[in-house]
Amino acid sequence: MISCTDFIPAYSELFKFLEEQGGKEAVEGFWNHLSDRFLTNLRDLVAEHGIRGCWLYWNHTLNEEAADFTMELDEEAGVFRIEMHHCPSMGRLIQLDHIEPYHDYCRHCDVLYRRVLEPMGYKYEVDMSECHEARCSLTVSRPG
Repeated sequence: MISCTDFIPAYSELFKFLEEQGGKEAVEGFWNHLSDRFLTNLRDLVAEHGIRGCWLYWNHTLNEEAADFTMELDEEAGVFRIEMHHCPSMGRLIQLDHIEPYHDYCRHCDVLYRRVLEPMGYKYEVDMSECHEARCSLTVSRPG
């Protein structure tokens, strides 16, 4: 079985292949498919626990991936935030000399999670301006 760290470059290469074969629409279609089929756990946690479901989901996921991050949850204000100090996925891709990361690699996170949370009525904001340094941030908030 392929390890999660070995899967990261394969994922990046798959994105490149999909774009070569069917353009950006093919990549987005794949991301949408992944979100719809495999992020039911996030959807279920948020449906059951509200904004706390985001904390429950990412606390498990990011610790499992050994990410360097800070999370904040303000249930009263309805705001959840992640500050990714070092993303293990992009960090791994940056370290590899033999692979050029897919040019829009980090956007898969935006598409996957936005597709779950916005239809549930949450506002989803992401800052990917430092993705090339394996850093980003996201904020999820519930409406008014």
